[in-house]
Amino acid sequence: MIKGHGDDLYRHGPIRANFSSNVYNATERQGLLDHLHRRLDSIGSYPEPEPYSLEKGLADYHGIAADSISVTAGATEAIYLIAQAFRGSSSAVVAPTFSEYADACRLHGHRVDFISKPEEASSRYDMVWLCNPNNPTGRVWKASELYRIVRECPSTIFIVDQSYEYFSTAEVLDTKEAVSLPNLLLLHSLTKRFAIPGLRLGYLTAHASLTERIRACRMPWSVNALAIAAGEYLVQQGFPASVPLAELHAETERLRMAIGSIASYEVEPTDTHFMLVRCRHHSAAELKAVLADQYGLLIRDASNFEGLDAHCIRIATQTREQNDWLIDALRSISF
Repeated sequence: MIKGHGDDLYRHGPIRANFSSNVYNATERQGLLDHLHRRLDSIGSYPEPEPYSLEKGLADYHGIAADSISVTAGATEAIYLIAQAFRGSSSAVVAPTFSEYADACRLHGHRVDFISKPEEASSRYDMVWLCNPNNPTGRVWKASELYRIVRECPSTIFIVDQSYEYFSTAEVLDTKEAVSLPNLLLLHSLTKRFAIPGLRLGYLTAHASLTERIRACRMPWSVNALAIAAGEYLVQQGFPASVPLAELHAETERLRMAIGSIASYEVEPTDTHFMLVRCRHHSAAELKAVLADQYGLLIRDASNFEGLDAHCIRIATQTREQNDWLIDALRSISF
């Protein structure tokens, strides 16, 4: 899907606060920016055809073999490479969730079904795709349950997108344990954790038999020089704390309760820093337009997620001041 994602600032006038992307805009990244400034000359040369050095650094950080990791231009490239590597498979997608799983599968000839929870997965599917923590609900599936399901369906490959793992205190799947299982792939995003979506940087971890098949589909130089430099810096720094998580979670709960106290909105529980909200009296599209045009606030119209309807929006927590702007706007709007 090219259009319809969040962070569509290019379609609107001046925006003073962006709640539409799950990137936390107050992330501390000055050290990274300073490092990239010093590495700007790297754009004058080709990067490694495959980011071997960064893969080695990430493998050492996680305590796994380098052949169990593959760095990609964001988690989205990993999604499309996986779908390509297993072209023509039957895939189940746990919905509602990120649209690119189904889009990538359809592009590469998969038969796609939607299921509502991982427990509905069975060996009749070649692949099962899920997001954990899930986008757009923010909920986390229990790690013990996911391991049980993966082991009970050894002929099915499970792709678990953990792009938001850093933003939840709930237990997610462990990278070292996951690579020991021949039917489990984990996706990881540095884009989300360090608020660098413009660089496109992520990686997948899996049993070497899976990464070998996926690497065969990767085109050379897909990860640019500055993205590699950013990744190497972050690994060398030991993935520095970039977000005050306790404060972010407390602010998320404050924002969730405040919006939920407004009669026009129903807010679902979340295990991370973004939440799904249902509008009781108007559509998501109507609310998005009013907030953007009259208040300079951008939210995510979530109506195009499989299984959701025209009244669903997604909101990602930002700073306390920005969150107050949104709360005040929602209280003042009437349709």
